Amino acid sequence: MKVQYVSPFAEAALNVFQMLVSITAERGQLSARPQMFTTQQVNVVCGITGNIEGLVIYGMSMVTADRLASKMIGQPIVTFDQLAASAIAELGNMISGNAASVLATQGFSVDITPPTIIRGSNVKITTLDIPSLLIPMEIGDIGTLEINVSLQESRKSRLAAA
Repeated sequence: MKVQYVSPFAEAALNVFQMLVSITAERGQLSARPQMFTTQQVNVVCGITGNIEGLVIYGMSMVTADRLASKMIGQPIVTFDQLAASAIAELGNMISGNAASVLATQGFSVDITPPTIIRGSNVKITTLDIPSLLIPMEIGDIGTLEINVSLQESRKSRLAAA
């Protein structure tokens, strides 16, 4: 996977956290995985389609999800309910949308699918053996968000280039 596919998601996350919750997040060390998987309790899955395709998973602990949702909606979250899930899904949507805009400035035409929330531990999502890159984001005293990016040039784009 090309790093140029991944960097827009880190850039977008930094911008969204600053804009949304007025926190300057810090990007951690990038790491590679042979397949996409997450061990986080709350995950937002967004599909990417167009010139490049695949999945992006935004994973976090339940505590981080509660803290982020509380900041986003301006009231404490006691239980991770539908309102909290909606806020966290919108976070994934905003980061993906911003990343799609950055990718567009690089000449890629991409769309994002509506976000899906998956809750539970040790979730494994198969991406047809597309490797993934993991970007940890430290969000102040809120916690850590893992951005798991698994993208490749679309089959249609590969055929057109051949």
